Amino acid sequence: MVKHITIGAVQELYITTTPKSIGIADLGCSSGPNTLSIMRDIIEAVQGTCLKMLHPTPEFRIYLNDLPTNDFNSIFKNLPDFSRQINKENNGAGGCPSIFIGGYPGSFYSRLFPSNCLHFVYSSYSLHWLSRVPPGVYNEQGKSQNKGSIYISKSSPLEVSQAYLTQFQEDLYLFLKSRSEELIVGGKMVLIFLGRAGSDHVDRGNSFFWELLSRSFSLLVSKGEVEEEKLDCYEVHFYAPSKEEVEEQVRREGSFEVDRLEVLEIGSNIDDKDNESHGTKVARTVRSIQESMICQHFGEAILDALFEIYARMIDEEMAREDIKPITFVLVLTKL
Repeated sequence: MVKHITIGAVQELYITTTPKSIGIADLGCSSGPNTLSIMRDIIEAVQGTCLKMLHPTPEFRIYLNDLPTNDFNSIFKNLPDFSRQINKENNGAGGCPSIFIGGYPGSFYSRLFPSNCLHFVYSSYSLHWLSRVPPGVYNEQGKSQNKGSIYISKSSPLEVSQAYLTQFQEDLYLFLKSRSEELIVGGKMVLIFLGRAGSDHVDRGNSFFWELLSRSFSLLVSKGEVEEEKLDCYEVHFYAPSKEEVEEQVRREGSFEVDRLEVLEIGSNIDDKDNESHGTKVARTVRSIQESMICQHFGEAILDALFEIYARMIDEEMAREDIKPITFVLVLTKL
């Protein structure tokens, strides 16, 4: 749904800067097949633009970033196949480009790369993860003010939603500030992340998925499989911002111009090629991110039961009314 936006931004970037060596970063790259497929799309877009402009293809410096726990080895093991595919596609089309790929573990809420080394930054479904659980969620005694919920809910006091907003503002500002030092003037970013449609933190979108996970935990509490005290002190490091909150931080940081801000509503009919229920797919996605934190806090014994309940609850709710999470596509240019 957003590939044409990414490709368009890359092509415009090349036309306006025409670098001989182009630096491209994928922030939150993960380790699945999409990690290298999006890089191939970007390389092909630059090559196609060069061909039209009768320019030689630049060399590509690709920086793959995620947290140190990411499986970078699995990416590196796929690099020979990636190179063969690139070489095959370029056979007889003006030669193969020089591509240099490296892994850069660390948090993107701080500096990662040398100054002015990047031309293009891509990040898909990563920026809604905060750098930490907002400390303002806890009171002076260190106890959560968000009893019975793991994210902002209807029962959450105002202090909880304000704590999440404050942490988001701090994190996005640091992200933009760090990238402003690493990107050249005229460099671009395409950022894809979850958000919300209006000012209300609680909606039938991304926040509702967390509400259902809270209910799944509560069901295990009622069965005696999870201690209530442990649930009361567990919070997720997630935030779905509004469009206005995103724009405010871009203005505040001041290094970027907003080229485009698309708001997409994605329903359950996307990628429905197999017989799995939508609830099962969502549960697997959430589990892939939350599993390590849940294990550390609750122990791994509850995992299967928790996400089976979660998948079932999602399917039951979707039978009543679709849950449509909001996705933002933000394109920025360095001033």
